[in-house]
Amino acid sequence: MRLDAVELRRVGLPLVTPFRTSFGLQLERDALLVRVITDVGDGWGECVAMAEPLYSSEYADGAQHVMRDHLIPRLFAIEDLDAAGVKPALSAVRGHPMAKAALEMAILDAELRSFGQSFGERLGAVRDVVDCGVSIGIFPTIRELLAQVDGYLDEGYKRIKLKIEPGWDVEPVRAVRERWPDILLQVDANAAYSLADGHVTALAALDSFELLLVEQPLPEDDVAGHAVLATRIATPICLDESILSAESATDAIARGACSIVNIKAGRVGGYLEAARVHDVCRAAGVAVWCGGMLETGLGRAANLALAGMPGFTLPGDTSGSDRYYRPDITEPFVLEDGQLRVPKGPGLGVWPLADVLAVATRSVEVVRPST
Repeated sequence: MRLDAVELRRVGLPLVTPFRTSFGLQLERDALLVRVITDVGDGWGECVAMAEPLYSSEYADGAQHVMRDHLIPRLFAIEDLDAAGVKPALSAVRGHPMAKAALEMAILDAELRSFGQSFGERLGAVRDVVDCGVSIGIFPTIRELLAQVDGYLDEGYKRIKLKIEPGWDVEPVRAVRERWPDILLQVDANAAYSLADGHVTALAALDSFELLLVEQPLPEDDVAGHAVLATRIATPICLDESILSAESATDAIARGACSIVNIKAGRVGGYLEAARVHDVCRAAGVAVWCGGMLETGLGRAANLALAGMPGFTLPGDTSGSDRYYRPDITEPFVLEDGQLRVPKGPGLGVWPLADVLAVATRSVEVVRPST
């Protein structure tokens, strides 16, 4: 295909429930959407970088800048572009996986729409529906936390994930487990801990609660530390921020740093690389699940296709649209018996709703080839 123009659109969507983690409190999603205009049709992508560089070094303003000035011009230079060619075309630019992933997603959407294939078919999804979990932030009180968990269980979510940090870990987890002894329960530390004695003691205390996993307890660059921690706690360790590619997944698994991997397409540079991470983990017998980054319906559609692949055996963070947005910018994904359907239409299988998109849009920048 020939790339004619790229639209970089910033939208602001208030969150239904403020979301607090060790990174801080989020009240709104400042999303960077990408629309590619090609000779075979348009395609949409979503950059999952946050407004501030807290989860990773990327942030929305920076992603827009690097796309406009460094990434998109390299794609314009390719006469016959396809999604598989995006990664090598952008390889000279170091880092910026979330920005690269958004462009690959949009080009893959346009490509698949042009010949009527869905994201799920392209990635190798084997499920029509996927089990859904929900991620719950840090609350001022345990009472408020329990009320949130109760509401999500009533809605049918099949797994609960609690955000934890030093000082908010053993007691809230204990309270949830005592109230609901049989639910699938896991925790996410977002790299808030270290191998200090007090931290390891708190993480080891979580062993008694029969958790599915503890996610990313240590900093992302401390793979060796995770391997040490794995010998000191019984709860399985899942890596998130540490997994940046299929190669880093291979290394972490070989070093005994994790027995489960959270796959986020934006973090690893795109859905095609995410599929490769899946393949590496499946070959090693390591379970994977699909993480979430507060995506709009565009990113949610792609995540559901990814989560439909055979190695995704644990419920992911692919919650219903109304967990985050009312309204979403696409037709909403509605939970049915704790599951969401994998879109079947061409490409992403969803399209932005023009009226919602217009209200949410803060700015639009169109990038064209230089003449």
